[in-house]
Amino acid sequence: MGDNFSSKFERVCAILNKYNQRSDKLIPILQEVQEEYSYLPEDTMTYIATALGISPGAVFGVATFYSHFTLEPKGKYIIKVCDGTACHVKKSEDIIGVIEKELGLSSKKKTSDDMMFTLETVACLGACGLAPVVVVNDAVHGAMTKEKTAELIKQIKEEELANATV
Repeated sequence: MGDNFSSKFERVCAILNKYNQRSDKLIPILQEVQEEYSYLPEDTMTYIATALGISPGAVFGVATFYSHFTLEPKGKYIIKVCDGTACHVKKSEDIIGVIEKELGLSSKKKTSDDMMFTLETVACLGACGLAPVVVVNDAVHGAMTKEKTAELIKQIKEEELANATV
């Protein structure tokens, strides 16, 4: 982790320099740092605050206010399940249950131990005609059932296994 950490830290410094350590550029700075780490580590946000001359509380406040920022590491596959009205009526709760069971997740534990999957429930994905909807990274899967959901997870796991042995 040493080399990877130092290269990412150098990247954070480069991002801060790109914006001339301007505190009014906090949001684009955080966006780029999150792209680098896939989340916003606490120590990195504290460093950003110090570098910008603002309080860590101000940085944490921005990071927790905007929903696209995350303070927790996420898995390689982000599974979003719609639980809006149309999807809920068509049993999206059952789909969430299958995903939690298959991946060892719960309402408290959103990311699998192997950092492969993160489960998120969202209020609407804008695809009500396809209800219930599951999105894996950017791929939309409509009219999902418990069986189709279990098969989708199985396929992803099999692809990962095949790629790992190559």
